[in-house]
Amino acid sequence: MNTNILIVGVGGQGTLLASVLLGNLALMKGYDVKLSEVHGMSQRGGSVVTHVKISDDTVNSPLIEKGEADVILAFEELEAYRWLPYLKKGGTMYVNTQQILPMPVVIGAAEYPADIMGTLTRESGEVKAFDALQIATECGSVKAVNVVLLGAASNALPFAEDEWIQVIEKFVKPKFVDLNKVAFAKGREA
Repeated sequence: MNTNILIVGVGGQGTLLASVLLGNLALMKGYDVKLSEVHGMSQRGGSVVTHVKISDDTVNSPLIEKGEADVILAFEELEAYRWLPYLKKGGTMYVNTQQILPMPVVIGAAEYPADIMGTLTRESGEVKAFDALQIATECGSVKAVNVVLLGAASNALPFAEDEWIQVIEKFVKPKFVDLNKVAFAKGREA
C-alpha cells in the first residue's frame, strides 16, 4: 500500500486530531507513516494542512507534491478548492460543504469563489461532498466534523471499522470517545 492523504481545513476544525488518528492507525497496522503539518495562522482561522503518507515501504519524504494525493479530506469548501491541484487523476476528495469566510472576504477585500463544488466536480476524480457540520451537530458537537470526515474516508482505506474504533478509544479524550464513535459511524454512512 502506498497512499498519500492531504487533510485540509481551517484552524480549530480538528485537522490535527484527524491526522493523529489516521497516522497512528496505520502505524498500529505496521505501515511506515510520515506526517507533516503546516499551520498558517491556524489559531486565527487560517489554513491548516497535514500531509499523511502511508506505505508498505520506507517513506522518505513527508510532503505530498501536486498531483500525488490519493485522497483529500477537506473540512471546508474553499480549502478543497485551494488544494485541488494536489489531487491525482482518479483520486477522491471528501468535502465538508461548510463555508468559513476568510478575513479578506469578511472585510470586503475579496469575494468567496462562486460554484466551488461545480469546479471540484469538473476538475477532480471523485468528489464526495456532504454536510459534515450538520452530521457532527446531530451527534452532539460541531467539533466532531473531523471524525465524521474520517468515517466517510474510512470506506476507501484498508482498515477495518473496529480498528478505527480502537484508535479513537486510544487517542481521543475519554469524555469524547462515545461522541466520536457515533460521529465516525455517521460519517461511514454519509
